[in-house]
Amino acid sequence: MNGPRGLSPFNVASLALGLAFLYLPIVILMIYSFNASRLVTVWGGWSLRWYQEFFQDRAMIEAGWMSLRVGATSATIATLLGTLAAVALSRGEGFKGRTLFSGMLYAPLVMPEVITGLSLLLLFVAVNAERGFWTVTIAHTTLTMCFVAVVVQSRLTSLDRSLEEAAMDLGCSPARAFLAVTLPLIAPAIAAGWMLAFTLSLDDLVIASFTTGPGSATLPIRIYSEVRLGVKPEINAICTLVIALISMVIVVASLATKLSGAQRETAAPL
Repeated sequence: MNGPRGLSPFNVASLALGLAFLYLPIVILMIYSFNASRLVTVWGGWSLRWYQEFFQDRAMIEAGWMSLRVGATSATIATLLGTLAAVALSRGEGFKGRTLFSGMLYAPLVMPEVITGLSLLLLFVAVNAERGFWTVTIAHTTLTMCFVAVVVQSRLTSLDRSLEEAAMDLGCSPARAFLAVTLPLIAPAIAAGWMLAFTLSLDDLVIASFTTGPGSATLPIRIYSEVRLGVKPEINAICTLVIALISMVIVVASLATKLSGAQRETAAPL
């Protein structure tokens, strides 16, 4: 006899295998980050030794700080530009270049990162820009802006524009109505877009490897350079901390999305 609808043994087994395929390697990595042994494949007991090693590794700390600065800066710029682009796409049905603008905006979504990174590298070389913090930030802004635009545009599309029109009927200018009515309603979507952009920037390796310079290596680049010489237990500890940080960002983004949905239901016309 089958259980509740959708919970047949086959479905449960499929779900368990899928989750194990996705998350079992991550769980193993996190467990071995507390391994006391220097050999990553030999269990030597529980220890915080490798976390202490990480916080004493100046090069890794600087790379982590660089990733956080690049992620926060690029996510903020991408959120501003992506929100403006989303407003233009959702409210500018009349301008002739809308289709071309939309295609150019969403191109990084499907463009291979190798091509994007190489194109940006050639641009920076052509303008004789010194590669470092700002070149990586510009590159990550280019990568993540389209994701922010998708998130914010979907919220704007489902928003009832009569609320903004009612504010203008009461004497508000279009800009004032947008700031007073629309912006608070799409704020959770903007926050979710920022968190998504920050996570993508924190995780990027390919584009950053093309656009970084001496003394500006991000954490993924530093980890990759270390792993090529052999996996050290310290790498497990670093990856566990990154997983914890990204998990926190995902949780906050999920809460922001739920808040946006609740506001949408509240603002929906009766």
